[in-house]
Amino acid sequence: MGTNNIGGRPMRFLKLKEVMEKTALSRSAIYRKMNDDEFPKSINLGERAVAWVEKEVDEWMADIIGGR
Repeated sequence: MGTNNIGGRPMRFLKLKEVMEKTALSRSAIYRKMNDDEFPKSINLGERAVAWVEKEVDEWMADIIGGR
């Protein structure tokens, strides 16, 4: 398996709890924003496991900061 790097950092998945801590959004706010195409979509990792690409979450946060 190769190592994928994004911006010099290894690609990393974030679980819901990590996304909530990183963004200060609640679970319902994350899913609401996803449904409204205002937040990165989660990736299905298995039957009951989802995650987000850390870089996509970081870019979303940068866009929010840039829009102030």
